[in-house]
Amino acid sequence: MTDPQIPDRYLDGYARILTEVSATGRRLTRDEIESRRTLGEQAADAGHGLRDLVRAHLAAARVSWPHTTGSTDTALATVQQVVDAFAEGYERAQRLAVRQEEAARREFIDDLLYGRSDLGRLAERAERFGLRLSHAHAVAVAQGPAAYDEGDEVPRQVERALMTRFGDRSILLTTKDGRLLCVAPGHQEEILTQFAKQVYAATDGCRVAVGRSQPGPGGVVQSYEEALNALDMAERLGLDGPVLRAADLLVYPVLTRDRQAMADLVLDTLGPLTAARGGAEPLLDTLTTYFDSGCVAAEAARRLTLSVRALTYRLERIHKLTGADPADPAHRYKLQTAVIGARLLDWPAQDL
Repeated sequence: MTDPQIPDRYLDGYARILTEVSATGRRLTRDEIESRRTLGEQAADAGHGLRDLVRAHLAAARVSWPHTTGSTDTALATVQQVVDAFAEGYERAQRLAVRQEEAARREFIDDLLYGRSDLGRLAERAERFGLRLSHAHAVAVAQGPAAYDEGDEVPRQVERALMTRFGDRSILLTTKDGRLLCVAPGHQEEILTQFAKQVYAATDGCRVAVGRSQPGPGGVVQSYEEALNALDMAERLGLDGPVLRAADLLVYPVLTRDRQAMADLVLDTLGPLTAARGGAEPLLDTLTTYFDSGCVAAEAARRLTLSVRALTYRLERIHKLTGADPADPAHRYKLQTAVIGARLLDWPAQDL
């Protein structure tokens, strides 16, 4: 008797092959092997477990055993051939299913992050991958020293750590353009915080940007774009820190919303620095460090590896060229805003 859960059609012709081959001592023909592979593929597509299928083959062999006239060794070799061919077909079907699943997942992720699909249809597909797009979601994007693909060790290590701690809480982990991404429910900020910690540990130093929680089917792409913009902003501004939150950087997009107005401010305020010996960049770096140091001259001098006297001389030179005194609170806001604008617009490397 075979396993009652396994239909007899997956053993079609098996008893005849076993009896005939064990009696004659011949090997299975090419057509017989291919027929076993085909049945294995069909069983895999139907969702039957390989262990149950093998058990069914062994049980059927026991039933056919008394009717064989050949040697035990020949009969066992035949069973081995049949099961091996059947398992090969089963595994072939599974590999195809995995490739199809991976392709469907990648297509869904691309549509999700670029908003290219109908939102209603996208929400339906999302449920297959554990996301409910009617809820709010936030996206964290990690950019490391190397590019990462889906099957690399780092993504797998991070995924194992998150699943061990949080289980399946509607978390989607993936890669895009060499970066690691984590999509999580918007009210579970601790998931993205842990993602940042795990990525940093797994990559020996990695910068993570976290977008704001955004509602609805289009919320994921909005949060993703915020995270990407935060990474770009940090690169241009030279911001320190392994974790960047888009909510903390909202002032910078505001400053650059009117690009022409910002360019005018940069040129009008800092343009005279180009007349200095060595150009504008050394003095611009001085202002950047001075403001980043909280306008503390001693700390700014230390960061620039200058004496306080040398730093003071540079600040005086800036005052003379621009007419604005960095140490004067009345002038400081205009100067600092212009410095931020210069960094965002990559001036003076880029003409404005």
